[in-house]
This record gives sequence, structure tokens and C-alpha cells, in this order.
Amino acid sequence: MTRKKTDLSSIGEFKLIELISKDIKIKNKSTKKGIGDDAAILDYKKFQTVVTTDLLIEGIHFNLDYVPLKHLGYKSVTVNLSDVYAMNASPKQITVSIAVSNRFPLEAIEELYSGIKLACKKYNVDIVGGDTSSSMQGLIISITAIGEITDEKIVLRSTAKKNNLICVSGDLGAAYAGLQLLERERIIYKKNPEIQPILKGYDYILERQLKPEARKDIIKIFEELNIIPTSMIDISDGLSSEILHICKQSNKGCKIYEDKIPIAKETIDFANEINIDPTIIAMNGGEDYELLFTIDINDYDKIKNNPYISIIGQIDKSNEGQYLITRDGTAIKIEAQGWNTMNLL
Repeated sequence: MTRKKTDLSSIGEFKLIELISKDIKIKNKSTKKGIGDDAAILDYKKFQTVVTTDLLIEGIHFNLDYVPLKHLGYKSVTVNLSDVYAMNASPKQITVSIAVSNRFPLEAIEELYSGIKLACKKYNVDIVGGDTSSSMQGLIISITAIGEITDEKIVLRSTAKKNNLICVSGDLGAAYAGLQLLERERIIYKKNPEIQPILKGYDYILERQLKPEARKDIIKIFEELNIIPTSMIDISDGLSSEILHICKQSNKGCKIYEDKIPIAKETIDFANEINIDPTIIAMNGGEDYELLFTIDINDYDKIKNNPYISIIGQIDKSNEGQYLITRDGTAIKIEAQGWNTMNLL
């Protein structure tokens, strides 16, 4: 059955805005005015405001050959919320701007927004505005996230201290493994369309790539355990890049221990399948959107048995450098690579 496709030019920009905003409900008291005026009005009486923006461009950040539009909408929200959580803040509102070419019918935009709205519902975030425009080719998504935090709970990248413990939430490398799987199957299919993609059995790494979650739960754990990290960043470009950001901005060195880096079995299995060391994927893969943070050593007992947090290293003096300590005790200087510079397949 062929789905109906409505040309966007037949309804116009104002009707499109009306359609995608018709069922948006305001959930936060700080949202005084949302979509429908020249600007949103946000009322923060005793909080600091946190603002972050991400731009996603078709062909650069995502490939619609294998990324469903609903998943793309969901992911475009969560990657922004992750930046807010990395400040130890709570996201409250987002604005959504898109530019689309004429190859996208109305139904495609509705599918994209269904994912955006699903993420907003899950994370209790309001859509308060945005913009729509034409694109000469492809799809462009720009989302701005706005959050709040009290002054004493703000966490920066630049405040790590010597002897702090380096910690990470969840596990690393799965998102990049999922990307490599999708790219492998896309290349095979392009060469021979009669060969169907083999994705069964790879559910975990696929979900981590296509539908990542922001770690709201970790912020809640901090609150419950009465912990304020000494520094924090989310892992979008890979563990190696992110720990170097913390070290550079805090003027510190570090040691990360290879045997302490959390890597899921599914990620290890796929890394072995493509003959890549799982540690390389975990260090440089990126797009995990886990939280990398440092804590005072006195908070060790509070997190040592927490199943969602791993202690992977320590902060040193700046003149001691930044090193990965391998399983055999070799010290390897950490280099920033990032997921977009890796070419594993």
C-alpha cells in the first residue's frame, strides 16, 4: 500500500507550523508563552539559564538511507538535552528549526516531528518555537535546548582537581559500532540490492546509534547521593576527545585505565567481527552521549557499587600528561581523534 504524500508547497509555511504545533502541551511553569508569538517567554526567578544548540545536516550527521525519520527526530532532541545534563542542569524547553527540500512531503515532516514530540514527552520538555525554511537539497535540523539550574549546582569542564576520580555512565563504543554496522550493510545493499541487510541480533548497538538516550537518570542519582561532580562533559566525540577537553580546560593531566572502561558484550562481539580492538571504538567512537565526569575522592563510597557508573581513572597534575594505561601496564599518550575522523571499515 502506497502512503499518501502531500507536497509541502500545497499547504504553505503557516499551515505547516499549525499542523506540527497543534498538539503541543505546555508542561513547565517557567514556560509563560510558547509557540504562537514572535518569541517564547520563559520565567526563571531563582535559577540560572543554560542554553545549547546543535545542528544536524543530512549527509554529514545522518544518512536517510538507514535512519528512520522518527528516530532522527528523537535523536535530534536527546543529543541537545545531553548537553544540558552535562552542566548538571534540567532541560525545560527547546526550539526546533528545520530546512527541507521539495523531495520531502508533508508526511515525512510529520514523521520527523512525531519523534521530536516523543522525546519531549519522555524528558518533560516543552517545544516553545523555532523556524521552517526551504533547502536547496536535503534536510537540516537545528535544535536549541534551554535548561535551568541553581548557581551552587553548576558543573563546568574547567574545574577538575588533582586526585579526582574520573567516572563515566553506562558503556562506551556501542553507538559507533551501530554506525559501522549500518554503513557496512548499506554498502553491501548498494552493490547488490538483492541482498537484504542483516541486522537481526544487533539490536543493542543499533538502538544506541539510532535512538540514543540522554542520561537524565545520572543527574537524579547525583541528587539522591548528594554528589556534585567537580567537572563534567557528555561523550559526543569519543572518550579520548572529551577527557582531553576536561584536562585542557582544567589544566590537568589524567590516567585512564583500559581494563576499567565499560564496554558492552554486544560492542565487543561486533568489534571482534570487524577485527577492531574494542578499546579503540570505546576511546574514539563517539555518539554515546554518556556522561564523563570527575568527583572528589571522598565521594568514592557513594558510587563504588552503583551499576550505572564506572570509575575509569584519576586526574593528575598538568605536567604528568594524559595517558591511557593498557592492561599490560603500558602508558599510551591519549590523542583526540573523534568519531568523524575514524575510518575503521
